[in-house]
Amino acid sequence: MPMFTTYDGTRLSYRTLGEGEPLVCLAGGPMRDAAYLGDLGGLAAHRTLVLLDARGTGDSAEPADPGTYRCDRQVGDVEALRAHLGLERIDLLGHSAAGSLATLYAAAHPARIRSLVLVTAAGQALGVGTTDEEWDEAVTVFADRPWYAEARAALDTIGPDTPLSRVYDIVAPFAYGRWDADAREHAAAGSWQLRWDAATAYHGEGAYDPEETRRRLTGLTAPVLVLAGEYDAGPTPAKATEAAAFFPHAELVVLPGAGHFPWVDDAEAFVRPVAAFLDPEVRTVTVDGVRLAHRVSGPEDAPPVVLVHGRGENSTTWAEIAADLAADHRVYALDLRGHGLSDRPGRYGFDDFRDELGGFLRALGLTGATVVAHSMGAGAALLLAQREPGLIGRLVLEEPPGFVPLDPPRPPAERPSGPLAFDWGIVPATDTQLNAPDPRWREELPAITAPTLVLAGGPSSHVPQDHLSGLADLIPGARLATIPAGHLVHTGRPGTFLGAIREFGLR
Repeated sequence: MPMFTTYDGTRLSYRTLGEGEPLVCLAGGPMRDAAYLGDLGGLAAHRTLVLLDARGTGDSAEPADPGTYRCDRQVGDVEALRAHLGLERIDLLGHSAAGSLATLYAAAHPARIRSLVLVTAAGQALGVGTTDEEWDEAVTVFADRPWYAEARAALDTIGPDTPLSRVYDIVAPFAYGRWDADAREHAAAGSWQLRWDAATAYHGEGAYDPEETRRRLTGLTAPVLVLAGEYDAGPTPAKATEAAAFFPHAELVVLPGAGHFPWVDDAEAFVRPVAAFLDPEVRTVTVDGVRLAHRVSGPEDAPPVVLVHGRGENSTTWAEIAADLAADHRVYALDLRGHGLSDRPGRYGFDDFRDELGGFLRALGLTGATVVAHSMGAGAALLLAQREPGLIGRLVLEEPPGFVPLDPPRPPAERPSGPLAFDWGIVPATDTQLNAPDPRWREELPAITAPTLVLAGGPSSHVPQDHLSGLADLIPGARLATIPAGHLVHTGRPGTFLGAIREFGLR
């Protein structure tokens, strides 16, 4: 374990996990070994996690003065770690009780924060606490769970003399969205990971001055992500909303079905918003309650181009195309719902993607933008262009579906084993529509008024090429061009693809 010396001479340890830019992670508990954070549900695939063992926990040494376990007296430890890492500014994540530590650090050293992530964070530093009565009311959300009655009865046995370790065991079922085997295993580790004597000092008298902290935070220019669990009793989503209001540039995300340890409840649902927030090239916008991630590049005042991927892909499929277009365009590469870093709401179909794309364009003020779309995304784009003819300026359709009933129809697809980069539910939903598309989707193609280029991939594509020529014939003034590259023209022959769309008008 790498070590460093903090302000009072105490030797502290940390470990690194993953790859990418460093993300300093502060463990909650309070005073719990950072091992419980694991890889934060796979966040280590996006960032190098720098997991600090607080003084007296994990491999860090005990301080000479036990009074330094108090939260405010650990701010210097975070600053010492930053200096040790040689970073001018840090991306900082605090979980649970360490949310107060991260908040105090941001208030004391606002210029050192590049971004701040608060995960189901305690709000004592801001004066936003949870009373016992509020907590008791919040946990009734689990009243229909089979374990609730027994766990609720155990709560009533807690008194002023109940050891903290016993309190922890009693409340553990209420800390997770699902009290399953994974949650039980994660909770059980707390018995040896928590430093009970230090925990009592953490929130000790004098640790917080909420009014002063809130005043200092008015000067914080860094973006802040506040994550709450839908089922978390402390903080509840309402308390998290209250806390977020004290940060000038905060975004609140409530994770459905999650409790106090959201990466245990649903790792992918936790990682997506955090990874999107931490990536400087990624932004998010909410359309009809669905958070849509998108990558933005190019001059702000340049003509806008929106890139829409196909099924199972995401915005990164356009990396080479976006890099070229960004020289003279403002490029927006979208992750459709169920893909990439966007939400996975569970409802999918070409009409859903159509409405979502329209909402995206309107939300970002992109009326009249050029839309370049591939495959499933191209199907959504052409449906939008026929429904709202004035919304899209120019339209490039790469290997779109022809919306001709498939004969023979596609058989039910079998989900591949292992994790997927998209929601598998998209496949059966869209296959059903491709087998028997709404006849109006083809009948209304003549309503498209945007100048349209249809790009076909030639005989090696699985898309029947006569469907594409027939589609081009039905769109007034549409041009058809074939680039023999198969279904993925923009990745198979990117130079030729760029030449074709620039010749079409993207100059």
